[in-house]
Order: sequence, then structure tokens, then C-alpha cells
Amino acid sequence: MPRQRAIFDRRTIAESIAKLVEAHGDKARPHILNTLRNAVEKGRGELAQRFASKPSAGHECTAGHAFLTDQLLRVIYDHVTAHVYPAPNRTAAERLAVLAVGGYGRSEMAPHSDIDIAFITPMRRAPWCEQVIEAMLYLLWDLGLKVGHSSRTVSDTMRMAKEDLTIRTALLEARLVWGDQAIYEEARSRFWREVVRGSEREFVTQKLAERNQRHERMGDSRYVVEPNVKEGKGGLRDLQALYWIGKYIHRTETAAELVGVGLLTKSEYRSFRRAESFLLAVRCHMHELAGRAEDRLTFDLQRQVAERMNFADRPGKSAVERFMQYYFLQAKRVGSLSGVFLSALEEEFRKARKTSVFSKNRSAKLRAISGFVVADGAIRAPCENWFEDDPVRLIEVFTLAEAEGLEVHPQTMRLADRDAKLIDAKVRKDARANALFLDLLCGKRDPETALRWMNEAGVFGRFVPDFGRVNAQMQFDMYHHYTVDEHTIRAIGLLSQIERGLLEADHPRATKQIHKVSSRRALFVAVLLHDIAKGRGGDHSVLGAGVARRLCPRFGLDKAETELVAWLVLEHLLMSRTAQKRDLTDPKTIEDFVAEVHTLDRLRNLAILTAVDIRAVGPGVWNSWKGQLLGELYDAAQERLRLGHKRRGRKARVKAKRAAVRARLGSASGLVDDIGALMNDAYWVAEPEDIIARNLRQHAEAQAAGERLSIRCDVDEERGASLVSVIAQDHPGLFFRIAGGIHLAGANIIDARIHTASDGTAFDNFLVQDRHRKPFSEEAQIERLKTGIRDALMGKGELVQKLAARPLRHSRSKAFRIAPAVTFDNEASNRFTVIEVSARDRPALLNRLAYALFEAKVIVQSAHITAYGESAADTFYVTDLTRAKITSEARLSEIRAALLAAASDKRQRQLEGAAK
Repeated sequence: MPRQRAIFDRRTIAESIAKLVEAHGDKARPHILNTLRNAVEKGRGELAQRFASKPSAGHECTAGHAFLTDQLLRVIYDHVTAHVYPAPNRTAAERLAVLAVGGYGRSEMAPHSDIDIAFITPMRRAPWCEQVIEAMLYLLWDLGLKVGHSSRTVSDTMRMAKEDLTIRTALLEARLVWGDQAIYEEARSRFWREVVRGSEREFVTQKLAERNQRHERMGDSRYVVEPNVKEGKGGLRDLQALYWIGKYIHRTETAAELVGVGLLTKSEYRSFRRAESFLLAVRCHMHELAGRAEDRLTFDLQRQVAERMNFADRPGKSAVERFMQYYFLQAKRVGSLSGVFLSALEEEFRKARKTSVFSKNRSAKLRAISGFVVADGAIRAPCENWFEDDPVRLIEVFTLAEAEGLEVHPQTMRLADRDAKLIDAKVRKDARANALFLDLLCGKRDPETALRWMNEAGVFGRFVPDFGRVNAQMQFDMYHHYTVDEHTIRAIGLLSQIERGLLEADHPRATKQIHKVSSRRALFVAVLLHDIAKGRGGDHSVLGAGVARRLCPRFGLDKAETELVAWLVLEHLLMSRTAQKRDLTDPKTIEDFVAEVHTLDRLRNLAILTAVDIRAVGPGVWNSWKGQLLGELYDAAQERLRLGHKRRGRKARVKAKRAAVRARLGSASGLVDDIGALMNDAYWVAEPEDIIARNLRQHAEAQAAGERLSIRCDVDEERGASLVSVIAQDHPGLFFRIAGGIHLAGANIIDARIHTASDGTAFDNFLVQDRHRKPFSEEAQIERLKTGIRDALMGKGELVQKLAARPLRHSRSKAFRIAPAVTFDNEASNRFTVIEVSARDRPALLNRLAYALFEAKVIVQSAHITAYGESAADTFYVTDLTRAKITSEARLSEIRAALLAAASDKRQRQLEGAAK
């Protein structure tokens, strides 16, 4: 540690404390605390300054904070034993050792890490020891430091270490900070002799089980977009686990010694240090920015850490995206190192002729497949230069593993990682290599797992360089949960599961249609390539289609298959955009969609690709409402493709719908003629027959009860939402007031249809969900919804101010710069102008937009709301007061300005100020 005294000058501070004691006697404590506080602040300031000048020096920063803590403890110990509880003639029991344990014991402390210390005494604690420990702790606490401590005898420490894995691990890294050297040496000697000896296998098993449980808690993927730098998969704890296991078995003192005992190569150790230094630096920046211990790399921190670590924007990729890509590459490297480390350890145990802790009682019988050796359920290369002799084998090993249901042996993964660089242009053009890769991609067992192994080893990105470009690439938003490569591999896995019938409950249509596509391999390749061009600075769909036309022939696809893949990549967002942002009851929507799709085979492929793409975004993104919308679009498009121009006209469709509703109503079928006659054809076309039947019954019940306002809420399991139907006398502003009341009750509107009968009665239907994308189903929720709507319509309370005061749907969405945008489309519908507004998602958004449209004298026929993490896209089908489309540029400009103002952050700040 260079210039140590600039961090903490122990001698000078000790002298200052001695003078304070001399000057103030037993009243010196507050003065001493002030001196220590100033020294700590000065030391932290010095370390922060050094870190700012070397923002990637993680080891140096953490070692500096450990040194500062060491010196502070030494000064405090000396002060307490010399001035507070002096004991000139100590007995054998009046001895004390202060040990640093855990991360502090490793000399790895981030700016706000806990100070983990163990006070060790030779026997049952003497009163003097208890007094010293208590005085030290109170000084540390009064300095505002967070201390994790234990106070035990040597024998108690050994007993508890045998019983508790956490204590044993902490002691594994213990070092003496200050105090009695002999006690420390005794504890150290007894730890290795009494605790460690003979328990090596048990420790490894427990540590690996602990790691797996931790990974499961953290999402079981190293590619989550807000990773936990310390506890997450591929994080610091995984590196530390390797060190703990190596030290426990071989008694190594540093990670560098893992090379000497054969657990890592020199190259792998350099990767270990590089990944560790980077992750430590990131963690230190997070602590400094948060002003507290913080291990989750949230969106708001990502941008700031990227700036601190000098990452810059590049064409097509922002600084924060480049930073996070580098982060995930390091996390991936940690995963690779874990694999090779455990492989070496297994080999070590094998040589000792003992059962491996990693085996699952598999048969040890050897067999060969294409020259590879298969044993214990794993495929392995027979020799060190196996891949060097024929680099195509780098593809073959993963293909065989998938086809035979085998794991790839960690030692072979190590060789593949080492030899991936052998894949050059010649290998990429090799017909056999490409055929093997296509067999793997389209594997019928579990292509997802084998492709993930291939990616971990670095082979995937070398063989398909376009895929290598999106390796570890994050998308800086709150919608996508995974990096592009992880999202793609998960989508391929979902496609395989659909084909095998494993997801029939969620995707019945796709499960049936996947066996009717013209080319299953074209579909698998399309899923592989759908996001291949992200991060290139243009429309990734257009650029990706170009990549597809280049790669498909190389993979062995024919001309027709290549064109199909290119079209699917180009239009892979078409179906989800249409289903979620357009009115599917408007014939023009279906006409335009079918005009793009052209054939039933394309429709089948696109529907399946759309489903796996949405589902692979992350947990909870796919839901029954999206499935319902995509299903409705598929069925309508399929009918149009099948019937062509023979489809039924509007009058015939209304007649058929009336007949279907009569059948649903049974004995109450007369309502179709009584109340239904008040509704125009647009109502009968737009609403599903089950909702029409509910509306007619509700209206009849309200009339019978003499109610002028009727609010009904039913759980609609099929749509994954609650249907809220409001029947009232129509009046200006009804829609925005109802929307405000629904939002105030804590519900999110995902779809809305607004109708007015010929007698002036409004029939407004809303589909709503709670914040977890589930229906409002509890009685208290439903009552709150009804009260919210009723209060809003009766003008009770300050609706606008209350909505403004509600927190953002996603607390960290302020980390994103979202400029609202408004687009108009007069071609998407024959009868309506379609307005799409993109803006920051917030509870009041729909209410404000609806109010702006009301103020602009625009009639809303339907609204369709889609959330994408921190942003939302609200689509409105509207007319002017004469029920005509809005075509005047002046009017459109006026409406655009009103909507932009309503959706802006500036308007939110104004309303928040008014609400206070």
C-alpha cells in the first residue's frame, strides 16, 4: 500500500490521543472520538481520490479500506488497553486477539462494507477482556461504523466452526489485526487440525449446495439486467467460493497459489484476477454513489458507474450498454473459471481413488461416440490436442451431447474454451461443421442447454461471429430482463419445449401449429437470428434480415427457407405490435396484417416466433391477455387467408353476433331486441359476444333497480384481467374520469372500449389488472375499484392531484431518459384516426391523455394500452365531433402538442407541486 500515512498515520493519531487523555483525563472520550472521526474521514477522502484517478483498481481500493480499518482498530485497541482499562500485570486469562474475518480478513473491503471481527480469548473471558471488547465496540459504533462481531474462547470457536458452515468459512480467512499473537497461532493451528482435517469433501459439498441455493435466490442467471455484484451468479461470491474450496483443501494463502496446486492455469488465474478486480471496482463505485452498502447494480447506478469507469458512447451502443456488456463478459468468465476449477478438483479426487463429490452414482463404464469418450453421463475429449487436430470437433462435441442427452465434461469445456480460437473462416465455411451446428440448433432433446454450454465455452460466438457481437449485450431498459444472447438461447429452448408439447397449457395453438410449418429448421434459425443485429445503430429487424440472407445458405438452408427466415426476422415484431396496439375488431387491422403475411405458413411461423420472443423477455412478461390478443389476431388472419374475398360482410357479421348473444342469454334473449337495438353496428362488431351478453344483463338489472350509474366488475380468467363495465348517462369527459377513478384504485387499464347507445346511455368496458398483471379478484379490491369510479364521476376529491401524487409504476424508471412521442395513422382504419402515444409509464398517464383528447374535442372509440417496462404505448381510435377522421394538419398539430404536454415529465412535476 503506497503512501500509507496519507491514509491513516497511526503514530501521529496515537500521540494525539495520548495528549488528549493527559489534558482531559476521564472526560477525553468525546475529543478522542472527534479525532478518530476526522482521521477516518480524511482516510476515506484520500482513498476516494485515489480511486477516482484509477477507477478500475478494485483490488487497490478494497485493500486501502481494509488497511484504514486495520489501523483504526489498532489505535483503538492500544488506547483502550493503555488508557481506559490498563492492566500492567495481566494474568494468563487476560489476553485478547483481534481477528479480521470474512471479506475484511481477505483485505477486501468496499467503502461501506461491514467490519467483521472476532475477539478470541484463551479461556472463559476474564472481566478485563470483556471490558476491553465492550469499550472497543462502543467506540466503533459511536464512529457510525457497522460492526459484525463475535467474542469466544479458542475452544468455543473450534466447536462452533465444526457445527456452522458460515463460521467455518469466516475463520478460513481470519488474520490477526492486533493483540495476542500466541492466541491467534493456537486458534489457527487448532482450526486446521481439529476442524478442517477430514472434512474437506463435506465442505466442498456444502459450499456447492450453498452456491446453488444462492443462485436460485438471485434468479439463477448471470445475465439478469440488474445483477447483484456480490451474491449473483457470476459475481464476487462465486470467485470467493473457488478460493475458499482451494484454501480448505490445499491450505493456500492467496488465489495465486491455486496455480501451484494445479487448480488453475496461469492464464486462468490472470482471468480470475481481472474479473475480480473489475467486480470489486464496480462494487466500490456502487458503495460510493449510494453512500451505503449496495450490491445490486440497478439501472440508476449503471449509468453513473459507467461514467465513473470512463466508458464512452460508440455508434449503435451507449456507454452504459458497453459497460454492462463488459460486466456480463466478466460474469461469464467467472462461470467458465468455476467449471474448470471444479473439473480440476474432480480429477484430483479421482486420482485419489475416491468417489467424486460431483458424481450422481452413475456407472463408470466407458464407451466411445465418434472418438469422444463417454463416462458417468458426460462426454469428454480423449486427449489434450483433440480439438487442435480437427477444430470441427468443437461443434461436434455439443451436438453429440444434445443428441445423446449427455453433459459436457468440465475438463472438455476447459479445452473448448482454450481452443475456441481455432475456429477460423475455414471452419465456419466447412459444410460438416454447419450441418452439425444446424443439428444442434434443431435438436429434439434440449438444444437450449447445449447451446448455453457452447456459448459459455466461447465456441458459439466464434462459429457465428454475428452472435458473438450480441454476446453479453444488455438492452438498457426495464422491459428486457436478459442480455440478447441469453434471451435468444431461452427463446430457442421455449421453441423446443413447445414442439415437445411441454407448454401446451399456455400455448395450445402453437403446440398444434408447429407440426404444420413447412420447415422446422427455418423456424429454429429464425428464432436464433431474430435479434442478431441489435446494437448496430440501425433498425435491427432490417439489418437482421440481411444477416439472415448471408448466414442461412452457410447453414445449409435452401433458397425458400432462406427467404422465409429473412422475412420472419424482418417482421418478427409485426404480430405483437398489431395485436397489442391495434383494434382487432376493425376489419382494416386484419386486412393490413394479412397483406404483410400473405400465406398461412408465414402466419404459423410468425405466431410461434412471436410467442417465444415475448415469453423469453423475462418472467411474467407473457400472460393470458397477450395470449388472448395473439390468438384473436391469428384466428382472424387465418380466416381471412382461408376465405379470401369470400369473407362475411359487416351486416352478416352483426347478424351472426346477435344470434350468438341470443343463444348465450337463453331465456333473457329478448334483451337483444330490447336493449341491443339501441346499439349501433360498431358496438356489435367491436365487442365479443360474452361481453355483450354481460352488458345487456347489467343494463336490464340497472333499469329494474332504478340505478342511473351501474358499475360491474367480473374476473375474466380467459383474458387474465378483470372486466369493468360502466353503464351511465353519457356526458363530456366520462371516459377520462372513469380512467382516473380506476387508476386511483390501483388498477392498470390494458384495454378500453367506449360506446354510446341511441338513447344517450354510455356502455364503457375496461379490462384492468393489478400491478402484478393479475385480475382484480378480492372483494376489497373490487369495492375499491367501484368506489374510485363512483367518486371520480361524482367529482369527489381532487382527482388530478391525487393521481399526480401516486408513485411511478417502476421506482427506478427515472434512470431512463424517455421523450414522449405522438404519431397519427389515417390508413390503419377505414373509420377512425389512430393515435399512438409513447411516454414514461405512470398511473396517471391514460387519464391525462384522455383528458387532453377531451379538451381537444376528440371522441375516443377505443384505447389499447401496452407497457414496456419504464415506458408505455397508448393507442387511441378516435374521430372528431362529427364522427369523421381527423385529417387537417392544423388539428393534428394541435392535438399532438396537447398530448405531448400531458405526457411530459414537466407536467408531472407541475402536478406534483400542486399536490403538496
